Amino acid sequence: MRGITPWKVAVGLTAVALAAAGCTNEPGTTPPPADGSFIMSWTEPQNPLVPSGTSETGGGTIIDALFTGLTNYAAADAKTEMANAESIKSTDGGTTWTVKLKSGWKWHDGTQVTAKNYVDAWNHAAYTPNGMVNGTFFADIKGYADVTSVDPDDDGPKPAPKPAKDKMDGLKVIDETTFEVTLGGPSNLWPIKVGYTAFMPLPDAFFKDPAAFGANPIGNGPFKMNGWTKNTELKVTRFDDYQGADKPKVKDVTFRVYTDDAAAYEDVKNGTIDFQQQVPQAKIIGDLYKADFPSASSNKAISVSSFIAFPSWLPGYNDPKVRQALSMAIDRKLIVEKIFNNTRIPMNGWVNPNMEGYKDGSCGEFCTFDAAKAKTLFDSATTKPTEISLAYNGDASHKPWVDAVCNSIQTALGVPCVGKPFPTFGEFRTLVTTQKMTGMSRAAWQADYPHIENWLNPLLKTGASSNDGKFSDAAFDAKLKEADGTADLPAATKLYQDAEAMLPALMPTIPLWHTSQQTVWSAKLATVTINTFGELDLATVTVK
Repeated sequence: MRGITPWKVAVGLTAVALAAAGCTNEPGTTPPPADGSFIMSWTEPQNPLVPSGTSETGGGTIIDALFTGLTNYAAADAKTEMANAESIKSTDGGTTWTVKLKSGWKWHDGTQVTAKNYVDAWNHAAYTPNGMVNGTFFADIKGYADVTSVDPDDDGPKPAPKPAKDKMDGLKVIDETTFEVTLGGPSNLWPIKVGYTAFMPLPDAFFKDPAAFGANPIGNGPFKMNGWTKNTELKVTRFDDYQGADKPKVKDVTFRVYTDDAAAYEDVKNGTIDFQQQVPQAKIIGDLYKADFPSASSNKAISVSSFIAFPSWLPGYNDPKVRQALSMAIDRKLIVEKIFNNTRIPMNGWVNPNMEGYKDGSCGEFCTFDAAKAKTLFDSATTKPTEISLAYNGDASHKPWVDAVCNSIQTALGVPCVGKPFPTFGEFRTLVTTQKMTGMSRAAWQADYPHIENWLNPLLKTGASSNDGKFSDAAFDAKLKEADGTADLPAATKLYQDAEAMLPALMPTIPLWHTSQQTVWSAKLATVTINTFGELDLATVTVK
């Protein structure tokens, strides 16, 4: 879930208990009470709180608390495990899947969770006039093409034509707790994908008033809404009728908006709030956060990676030579050392190491710093920018690394490069998704599910939900389509690797670094579990 981070929207629960950091009780002591409350820092969501309309972490964190889908990912190994689904089975090699739900699951308004809730939600998400950002996740379902249409002129006056249908042929309700999904071709990856939040169900109440629902969602997950003051805070309360195995230990969680991560850090330190997912950049230098939180911090490699996106529709950025030169002009190793205190790993490809199908070195020379080659390549381009900018959200610690990247580019290429901050994450993302950027922009990806496919289709396929730069290449799309339609998972994984191998010549984005996340919490929290995607596992938190 999630596109850019301030991890899209972690769906996995590959979590570890941080006993060494004071996260668990000593043997023989009385366990904390299964109640209480705590406050964590948060960023205001870009969009209303609808699963298929949420692709960033501010909204995704809340979606994960309020909704439960067909599957989760196992804590120990990220393997798919059933959640709301009793079973997901295919008898024809992976083209048709029968989904059986567990009985007795309720929405927060007391109504039953049914098969129809899934089918209706997925059809709504895929139907392009509804404008759901995660709609492309349903592209492998039979009939997807019939419910989608393309805007003929993007920002021009002509509206997109109405799709031929408003429902996909590949979805069929069998009975109250059973539905059938027919894909366009065989795929054994599909049952892994459905753990992502785009595939969450929606209650009947959503369709009566989608706008009201987005401001006050009714979910089927471990927590229910308990008030939202925009740009200030949002509260959730434990749903005591929740039927899942991941029942929360605390009663209330408050998500408080911060536009300054340094202020959030100080508020954790003084006990005003209790959790900050990523400490400010200044506190990483010299491991200052460890001195401030000696028994209440963690440093964990997570499934998040950072990129630079290009406005490929603009002259100067639509030439792969320019993009390759800009990538070669960045001294990743030096920036990771000086700015991040070696808490990042320089990237040499487009896929995070925690993913099945990861292959080291796929970017090759274009992700290796070489100022002389970068300058020669840049100068050889026919059309190139005369001034370079790199946009970012100013409510997090991006300025130091952005300035360092720009300095590296400017020194290597001899072209002015400046950082361009925007006040909040929401404002920044809106400008990105509406194609208002006039230069490069920071981007990041947090895995939705642990497979290489999740780092290619949603980010780089033509028209994909998180393709910020509007990159498009027919041959690359064709290779992805071949992989998507391959039933044998190892064979499909190899084809996705072949697709990634095409990217150095195209350079759709600049891979920067994989993330190790530094997290702190207050003395109030007794149990803290950080999952592989860097998010706090709300279900296991206990307080003193």
